[in-house]
Amino acid sequence: MITELRTLSAVVRYGTFAAAGARIGLTQAAVSGQMRRLEDKLGVRLFDRTGRSAILNQTGRTVLARAQEVLAGVEKLTEPLDSSTQTGRLRIGAISSVQPTILRRALKAFHPAFPGFYIEIVPGTSLELLDRLDAGGLDVAVIIRPGFGLPPTVRWESLVQERFVLVAPPGTDDMDWKAAMRGHAFLRYNRHSFGGRLVERLIEQQGVLVDEWVEIDDIAALLSMVADGMGVAIVPRAEAYADHFRGVRVIELGEAETFREIGILTSPTCDEPAARFISECRQAVSADKHE
Repeated sequence: MITELRTLSAVVRYGTFAAAGARIGLTQAAVSGQMRRLEDKLGVRLFDRTGRSAILNQTGRTVLARAQEVLAGVEKLTEPLDSSTQTGRLRIGAISSVQPTILRRALKAFHPAFPGFYIEIVPGTSLELLDRLDAGGLDVAVIIRPGFGLPPTVRWESLVQERFVLVAPPGTDDMDWKAAMRGHAFLRYNRHSFGGRLVERLIEQQGVLVDEWVEIDDIAALLSMVADGMGVAIVPRAEAYADHFRGVRVIELGEAETFREIGILTSPTCDEPAARFISECRQAVSADKHE
């Protein structure tokens, strides 16, 4: 019916079926046929026909006014949405280490563009957040990339790589990370996390024997325990823990260098707010590199 309404508007604008047809690329007969179909669909007569003339009647003028409103609304469908007037909820899953850094900077830039959106931050391990996103409980998740294939229902975008290091108590003399592990108790990064699995794989590949006595999924707590002389640990050198790293001895892993990849998971067809948040995350990483 939209086609017929546009033709009706053209007929009124240009005065006759023939003139309207010439303007919109139809024959006079085609215009006439569209007007008769429109009348049949609406169940009313729009024109008073006398001989070869067709004059819009009172009903036709009423229909024309409404048609112009409908056509104006259709045209607006193709206009860019004003994000400042949109409302809604964005559910973001995020591991703890990105919340005060990448996430904070991204949200600071996102909010002025979408002030009507309520942001729900859902904490959890990378595996938990992956499962929630795959089940439809999250719109976006900022996590560690798993060591297995991702389901086809999600899309991955890498943001940053974080290098693992060995951290030892202040004053430790060892220059080699393996020697430091042999001389101290080992504090393990929890193996249920994707990062902890990377540490476990590293230790197995290097054939290092460890004297472990605690396992915890809190990097800040691990660094505090190391600073307190309770042992050594292998952790990612994440921006969020910069202050904690000042209280420990950092020893590089050398040829055993290992990284964890932080990125964003979302559906392959994410909506405009989610896409904007992802864009702001990219900018947040770039901003950190230039600070």
